[in-house]
Amino acid sequence: LSGVPGASRIVYGGNGHLLMAEQAGHIEFTGLVFDGTNRWMGDYAQGLLDLRRVAHLVIDNCQISGSGKSGLALEHASGRIERTEISGAADAGIYSVEADGLEISGNTVSDCANGGILVHRWQAAEDGTIVSGNRVERIQARSGGTGQNGNGINAFRAGNVVISGNIVSDCAFSAIRANSASNLHITGNTCSRSGETALYSEFSFEGAIVSNNIVDGAANGISIVNFNEGGRMGVCSGNIVRNLSTSGPYPADAPGFGVGISVEADTTVSGNVVENAPLYGMHIGWGPFMRNVVATANI
Repeated sequence: LSGVPGASRIVYGGNGHLLMAEQAGHIEFTGLVFDGTNRWMGDYAQGLLDLRRVAHLVIDNCQISGSGKSGLALEHASGRIERTEISGAADAGIYSVEADGLEISGNTVSDCANGGILVHRWQAAEDGTIVSGNRVERIQARSGGTGQNGNGINAFRAGNVVISGNIVSDCAFSAIRANSASNLHITGNTCSRSGETALYSEFSFEGAIVSNNIVDGAANGISIVNFNEGGRMGVCSGNIVRNLSTSGPYPADAPGFGVGISVEADTTVSGNVVENAPLYGMHIGWGPFMRNVVATANI
């Protein structure tokens, strides 16, 4: 299904859902505008575009706006989403669960109520999604919580995910947050004005590379933590972290906000520059939850 970019519009009429598909071999949308008009959507619909079990999906040069839920909701999808603008979703801009070889690249996701680009799985397993070259901005946490919402890019239980070369700004919580996501790459991203921890790898992950990123403005800079939950094995290198704050979106547990880099177990920390961290430049482990950490050549 193709149209004239900016001129071919498909407008939601308020009858529960706009577009749904399931068990499809190939779906391709190019040059289309999908307008949700900020209207109510049925409980059975997860997004303005709700696409499930699509073997080969292409969404290219489209606009998705004003969804009453997520802008684009995918389940068991393979393919690519590229050069698409998604804005004003009442939940997440892009929500993918149980993907199989998905690429999300060159998109703009903005002004969404609870999340930008979410790559989730129901159980921890290899996912393989690539999230690269996107602009994600002004993401709120309207549904509350202490990190479940308000993240620009979020990987949850999704292994072998690459998050690279994105520009992420003005998110209520993290620019990039990974929960129980193993074999993770967070590389070459620029993260500005995050409300909580800008780059977060947490809970029961094994293997995270957080390298060559810029963090400018956050409550905490980079955290590779939760050895108490099994989180271990990381590399934190070549990052610039600066202009942190002691205030965040909720009252912080000790030691508080304002930490440049936090790591705990089986991790190397090298070649990073931390500036204007009001609490600690670097926080290495705590109590029994510190093991095999090497920190060298940091400023």
